[in-house]
Amino acid sequence: METVDDPQPLWTEEPVGTPRMPDPVRNAAVRAVISVSVTLVATMVAVLGALARAWMAAPSVLLAIACTIAATWAVLDVWVTRQVWNQRHGVLSSPSSAARRLRRERRRARRAGRARGAGRTARPEARRDLLFRA
Repeated sequence: METVDDPQPLWTEEPVGTPRMPDPVRNAAVRAVISVSVTLVATMVAVLGALARAWMAAPSVLLAIACTIAATWAVLDVWVTRQVWNQRHGVLSSPSSAARRLRRERRRARRAGRARGAGRTARPEARRDLLFRA
């Protein structure tokens, strides 16, 4: 056996492409995975008990139904927790200064156009042509 002076580490961390889930969302996801796995086990016990005509079949079917409801609730909890986290801690959407400037210019042009044409009324057929352009 050869001895190496500089052994390679057993564990090297590599950057991941997706960011880590927030703690509340990850906790909800772990609860959901555990409840779904318990549901699958309870369903298998119910099916095998029913096939074997064991006395355990009826209570295990009821347990499987209850577990299915709980698992559905847990999966919905992951979705709701994720939405709430994104809403509370997500990126704030604010318009950039360029978009704000363009809106300001359009608003000024609209107000100036209304101020110029305040005394005149447009012909009804001209308005209809604007609405129903082909």
